[in-house]
Amino acid sequence: MDPKEFEKISNTTNILLDNIKTLADELERLILERDQIHNKLQSFIQETSILKKSIEEENSSIDGINRNQQITEQDLLSIEQKFNNMKLNSHDGTFTWIITNVQEKIAAAKSRTQTSIYSPPFYSSPTGYKMCLRLYLNGDGNAQNTHISLFFVLMRGEYDAILSFPFCFKVIFCLYDQTNQQNHIIDSFQPDVRSNSFQRPRSDMNIASGLPKFAPLTIFQQENNPYVRNDIIFITVTIDFNNTPKTILPYMFNLSPAFTTQIKQTMIRQEIEKRQQVSNSPTMNFEGNQSITMEGVSESHQ
Repeated sequence: MDPKEFEKISNTTNILLDNIKTLADELERLILERDQIHNKLQSFIQETSILKKSIEEENSSIDGINRNQQITEQDLLSIEQKFNNMKLNSHDGTFTWIITNVQEKIAAAKSRTQTSIYSPPFYSSPTGYKMCLRLYLNGDGNAQNTHISLFFVLMRGEYDAILSFPFCFKVIFCLYDQTNQQNHIIDSFQPDVRSNSFQRPRSDMNIASGLPKFAPLTIFQQENNPYVRNDIIFITVTIDFNNTPKTILPYMFNLSPAFTTQIKQTMIRQEIEKRQQVSNSPTMNFEGNQSITMEGVSESHQ
């Protein structure tokens, strides 16, 4: 072989070997860089997984906080409702129900959108019977379109286990005349102790019982009628533990609502004694009252 040709081949071979070494070094560098990137990627994936788990735990914690907040808000609303009910509740066997937006409620009753409304609960004493009223402003059953139907509802109470059943006390209703005439509509009924309505409640409410024809609807149709003023009516219910004479009821409901129950009872007792003295005297002369009084027997209502 020609020496020059050999030298040329040798130089070319050396150049190729240098290039191969350079490529090998570059390949080694790339492999090392790839391994570093792979390790970083694995570390990133691990950190991402940890972060994802942390976010899920944080979200779960936030959901728990939200649920607790909702429960707390519901508890607060329940406490507020109970507090409001406590302010409205009566605990002496007498309760005055203020019914607002009367014309709207009458229209709802006539259209059968809402045929009846319930009063807030009230009690015969702080440890006594729990009760409420149910009112049909367009009447119920045979009294529909002709009368207001007013019913008494015995409710399940906290102290039922130590109370006597059946409930046997007379229930007195009064629809107030809001003028100085005080021609209140007063009616009452004696519970039928055989009725399930007056046994110890086994559910939240017993079957309502009372007076389907409590007052004629025509009283609301009169111009400037005294029972509805500013679209409001007042109905008082009294549980009569003292067997108050029927003739004394107008006097009883004409007493100022500002008086305490104790003051009213004292005044009623004095009035009864006064009338007894008058009736025993040779001449009977005491001023009557114009209020409308009636007395009936309870009728149960489903």
